[in-house]
Amino acid sequence: MKKTLTDDDKTSQVKVFSHFSRPEIRLKESERGRSVCLFDLSGIMALYTTEDAKYLKRRIRGGQIDVHPTEKALIVNYSIEATVLDEFQQTMLGDKKDAQKIIRLKSLNPNTDIRALAKEVISQCKLIHPTKRLEVEQLLSYLQNRRDTAPSMTTSGTGTQKPISDELEQPSIDFQLTETANITDIDDYAELLYDNVPDKIKGSALILQLARNPDNLSEIYQKESVLNALARVYKDEWKASIELATNIVYIFFCFSSFTDFHGLVAQYRIGAQTMTIIDAEMKKYDQWMDEIAEERKKKSQTNNILFWISSRTTIPSIPDKYKTLIRKQEQFLRVAFYLLLNLAEDLKVELKMRNKIICSQLIHALDRDNNDLLILVVSFLKKLSVFVENKNDMK
Repeated sequence: MKKTLTDDDKTSQVKVFSHFSRPEIRLKESERGRSVCLFDLSGIMALYTTEDAKYLKRRIRGGQIDVHPTEKALIVNYSIEATVLDEFQQTMLGDKKDAQKIIRLKSLNPNTDIRALAKEVISQCKLIHPTKRLEVEQLLSYLQNRRDTAPSMTTSGTGTQKPISDELEQPSIDFQLTETANITDIDDYAELLYDNVPDKIKGSALILQLARNPDNLSEIYQKESVLNALARVYKDEWKASIELATNIVYIFFCFSSFTDFHGLVAQYRIGAQTMTIIDAEMKKYDQWMDEIAEERKKKSQTNNILFWISSRTTIPSIPDKYKTLIRKQEQFLRVAFYLLLNLAEDLKVELKMRNKIICSQLIHALDRDNNDLLILVVSFLKKLSVFVENKNDMK
């Protein structure tokens, strides 16, 4: 017959499995007998309903250590186990999550003291057991001597590499974003994508702030829930706000600047959706120009065809309300065309764009007076003109 344990007995039986372990947590009376959400820092979640559940135990196990494939960084693999125990310390429910921690070594250079750095890494990362010091030293030595293998950025045909921040200006938004984004809060920013339009704009702007730093792209890449939310909003709610669409396409543009991430952009069909939005924005621009021309005709004594042609090409005389709309639209077009240009590195993708009349869209954009946009459009047309079929489309 089992002995009934007192609270003191139960507490004394808590077993610390390793220096990674944490003791069991006694469930409050209010938490028993109802649904309780069990979670940890890596997002392990399990839902249980029981009268008998009394303890929550979490254990973190350190795993293999690897070098980052492209950066000067170590990747620490580990697992988190969450378990619900009854009053007899018997497991009622368990869950396990594999995770990774990236340790970036910005100070690593040919003159770095590897032993000292290894000691510092171990002291600051509790996931690495001190007995792995020699292994860490070997990995650091490998990184120290490895040639730079960071993926190269695509460019607009200049043949030189440029940081993403130098290629495009920050997309304009209607409000001042005073908050500094933190990669550890990215899930909170993604939650904003499920709120109203202003919150969606804010959330996408904060994620964009992170994506503009290439060091964050690998971590964002692992956040499938964040990418799913961005792709969903871009597909279903782009009409709600041009700023929202610009922020999201800019995030995926940051990924498209690295060939290694082209598969990610293709997975969410961002290229096809971008061309759909471009087509809609071009039609909207034509409508604005027709409205402007109609307003001028009413105010002017001259009503001939020359005036009408001039009205469609003279930006300085466009009313202010349209100037703001056009400026925001052209910011989107610039990022959108740049994303497509990056993806067009793959000839199969370029062919798909041609089938979706990319040449027609680019030629239509030549009506604009935005110099940055025009330079990009001409560069794109120049790339496409290598093939006779594309030349024929440009006639």
